[in-house]
Amino acid sequence: MTVTIPKKEYEVLVEAKLRYEYLRQIMEGDIFSPPPTKYVDEIVSALSKTKKYNKKFLNSLKKGLSRSSYFAE
Repeated sequence: MTVTIPKKEYEVLVEAKLRYEYLRQIMEGDIFSPPPTKYVDEIVSALSKTKKYNKKFLNSLKKGLSRSSYFAE
């Protein structure tokens, strides 16, 4: 059987499949494994060095992680 669809719709379907495959691969990994460090300052410092996050976000993250019983100061 042959089905004909517009090129734009085909591109949308291909992109959706690629995203699905990407998410499936991520989910097969151990996404619930603990972070490599328990120190909040190390985590915030590493994220700060990337220059991708603003100071307000980093302060909020530090505050949130500090509330967790898993992480140490």
